[in-house]
Amino acid sequence: MSRKKVLVTGAAGRIGQVMRAGLKDRYDLRLMYHRTILAAEAGEEVVTGSVADLASMEAAVDGVDAVVHMAGDPEVSATWESVLEKNIHGVYCTYEACKNKGVKRVVFASTNHVTGFYEQEGVYTTPEMPERPDSFYGASKAFGEDLGRYYVDQFGLEVVCLRIGSFQPESAVAERGSDRILSTWLSHRDCVQLVWRSIEADVRFGIYYGISGNTRGYWDIQSARQELGYDPEDDAERLA
Repeated sequence: MSRKKVLVTGAAGRIGQVMRAGLKDRYDLRLMYHRTILAAEAGEEVVTGSVADLASMEAAVDGVDAVVHMAGDPEVSATWESVLEKNIHGVYCTYEACKNKGVKRVVFASTNHVTGFYEQEGVYTTPEMPERPDSFYGASKAFGEDLGRYYVDQFGLEVVCLRIGSFQPESAVAERGSDRILSTWLSHRDCVQLVWRSIEADVRFGIYYGISGNTRGYWDIQSARQELGYDPEDDAERLA
């Protein structure tokens, strides 16, 4: 059976670089860069361009089996102008390019900030609860989830949205300045597993919180366990 070809957008970012290393043994990778361009290694393809440019995205997705969409402005404090181009127009171009080129599966890097006001109020949160974004950034990712739902229902795409928590190395947990990360941590290896399971799962559309199996977690990952087969290996409590 031939290996799937997977495009990773935002491949120079913190998560993108971990995906590059963690997925290369499982898939043939095409890496999309914008400003920072890293040299290709054996078996990798490299493409360059902006996710906010539809022609660039159509060229980037042509011939792949799935897209792991990590590109965008990752800052919670991002301005409206920035999220409008990089996150809102960027995710539109990604879905539209996949529709136009016949790519079925998109794994969309969403964020816990889609429901950030629940966290501020101390409310345990499940994926089916209404969105309550805490920032323009959170609202832009909520738009990406909703637009993905539309592309699934209208055009037959398959979209898995991952509301990523605190994606940090173990050292950030051990040397933490506050205990929030003990609830919100997503380890590197759990993130890799969550992404490849999102590529492989028999799911047309889903929204899942992306955290490790944290004892103190207040975002529910039961649906990720049941529907994706996610089996986190890490728990921030081990580093507490």
